[in-house]
Amino acid sequence: MTSPARSTHTIDEHRYTIHELEQLVRDKPVLELHPAVAENIERGSKFLDAKLADDLHIYGVNTGFGALCEIKLTNGEIKEHQRRLIVSHACGVGEFVPEELSRLVLLIKLLTFRPGVTAISLSTVQRLIDCWNSGLIPAIPKRGTVGASGDLAPLAHMALPLIGLGSVWDNGTVVEAGPALEREGIAPVDLEPKDGLALINGVQYLDGMAVQSLLEVDRLVRCADLVASLSVQAFSTSRTFYHQRYHETSLHPERGVVAANLRGLIEGSNHHDLTTSNKSQQDPYSFRCIPQVHAAVRQTFGFASTVMEQEINSVSDNPLFFPDDDAILFGGNLHGASTAMVLDYLAIAATELGSISERRAYQLLSGSRGLPDFLVETPGRNSGFMVTQYTAAALVNENKVMSTPASVDTIPTCQMQEDSVSMGGTSGYKLERVVENLRTILGIELLLAVQAVELNKELVPSAAAKALCDAFREHVPFLTEDRVMSTDIQRSVEFITTSAPRFFAELA
Repeated sequence: MTSPARSTHTIDEHRYTIHELEQLVRDKPVLELHPAVAENIERGSKFLDAKLADDLHIYGVNTGFGALCEIKLTNGEIKEHQRRLIVSHACGVGEFVPEELSRLVLLIKLLTFRPGVTAISLSTVQRLIDCWNSGLIPAIPKRGTVGASGDLAPLAHMALPLIGLGSVWDNGTVVEAGPALEREGIAPVDLEPKDGLALINGVQYLDGMAVQSLLEVDRLVRCADLVASLSVQAFSTSRTFYHQRYHETSLHPERGVVAANLRGLIEGSNHHDLTTSNKSQQDPYSFRCIPQVHAAVRQTFGFASTVMEQEINSVSDNPLFFPDDDAILFGGNLHGASTAMVLDYLAIAATELGSISERRAYQLLSGSRGLPDFLVETPGRNSGFMVTQYTAAALVNENKVMSTPASVDTIPTCQMQEDSVSMGGTSGYKLERVVENLRTILGIELLLAVQAVELNKELVPSAAAKALCDAFREHVPFLTEDRVMSTDIQRSVEFITTSAPRFFAELA
């Protein structure tokens, strides 16, 4: 059976979105450069070649790097200098990041070359594309960037296969790059005067981590509304806190979006008329303030998405070359402050989304609103879901600790030449863990909410709630007596990842 033909994607100069990047990484099309992009790259490279005839100090091309920038090289040393840069800066440590993240980093790196101002050679850009098209994706160790001198160590590992060194992902396995590329007829490149620096300067590794986390948070903010709508019904809350008229008083449009999501998901439920409903309609904040808290997370996501789409479509390198102005300009388009702060901000938001979810889970287990203690019909003989909340509490605590921003720190590098760095790598690692924990916390709330809906005997759930509960019960059975709960938690988290998104169709 032959494999289906791969589609082709032409990298052009339009502004890419994070969702376009997600689709490209998922679909793995054959990549090619738009002729205008190829022309830009070629023009920038030729401009640098012409400038090398002048007696100039061109940082990183005919000078040393970092604090060694005053040391001038001879013309005969320039190309080897680029090779040495890559091998000396490949200082990454730890496990390799997943292949999907490596693909994303490579793709974002290609985007930064489009205007042609990095002066990288077209042949080297094409070799990166050859790696993508052959399925041999550079393997990148997880740790080692301070996110300001460019992501030097991770991107050096991304560049190593171009010179026949390092490792690549090959059909899901990390293998030695040289033999794998030789098998595909891909020879090592002969680096041109700016190639090494253009490959490892910039913060495309930070950007890749940010895009991955943003895509997952995008799913989880809608999942949080979905899960909360079950908890609202199970807990017999009022219905005024998501009333449209109430939210017309607020100038935060995201609150209206969350409230509208709740109204759509809860329509047809009688939860607000039950005898167990609070007569003063003063529900705990974890219910009554769902629109406000979930909206704040959406606002953070919106801000972060805007910043990151600006970042991934920008040029992140130094120095930059402008043939039209006959200029070489030196600056800091290698600093990851914007990405690092976004990563930290998003971790705070994701932590709060998990925190309010855990509080709702706690309320469902509290023996209030007609629900049995710990959501089991025979409490005492059975502990029910008692300790699932302990697990959620542990994860929320972990997230709170990891919400301390890394971007407020700096440890100067390179003999004080690079004396203010973003530490965005740490921000990215933390956020990855926070988002993973958030997924589990929401999975625990979902597990409890479905049980609580079914235990609330007076409740007539909404059609949306019934469909969600029925789908969930295909994966996790009703709890009648104690069993190993970690299995139920795992299955609930898997449901959130694989099945819950089909219920997002009507959600904003």
